Amino acid sequence: MDLTLWLAFVAASGALLLIPGPTLLLILSYAITQGRKVALATAAGVAFGDLIAMTASLIGLGALVATSALAFTILKWLGAFYLLYLGIKMVRNAPSEGARLVKTDASATPKQVFRYAAIVTALNPKSIGFFVAFVPQFISFEAAYAPQASILIATFVVLAALNAFAFALLADILRTQIARPRVIRRLTQAGGLTLIGMGAATAALKRV
Repeated sequence: MDLTLWLAFVAASGALLLIPGPTLLLILSYAITQGRKVALATAAGVAFGDLIAMTASLIGLGALVATSALAFTILKWLGAFYLLYLGIKMVRNAPSEGARLVKTDASATPKQVFRYAAIVTALNPKSIGFFVAFVPQFISFEAAYAPQASILIATFVVLAALNAFAFALLADILRTQIARPRVIRRLTQAGGLTLIGMGAATAALKRV
């Protein structure tokens, strides 16, 4: 896989993963209310769910790549416009309040929260749709698809897992930070600008 594309994928994924979404808030909530053991199980479930969702998305993309170069190119363009839309929406609607903890089940065991987090993450249609729009921007049709897809899946899952485990282990510190409106607003805007940049780059480069 092209190193430049991979580094761009790492940078974009990192910027987006820093935004505290529902799953990260769930991990943070479990860490604070039930301790690190349950929080780490939640983080592991989220990472496993990401693996399933991303793999399913890229298997579908692989079938499309094998069928038609034109169809894949159209999908990349549609994905670029979708990323532009999401980015603009994130910048314009960046939250003005800090993130808040979510309610958790005090009786839940690590095994139960792992299963719940994995299922919710894997079956989230927004996640699958995002992967379908996001990942093609970093895939070259001229190179073999399977090796590229495998590298991107492994890279994203590792980054997502590290991010999730960081939230679980550093709950007390991160709880204070994400409660600050300025922090959440800037993280959201940074993620939005990242998506805008990716969509704009695709439109400008017109690469296949």
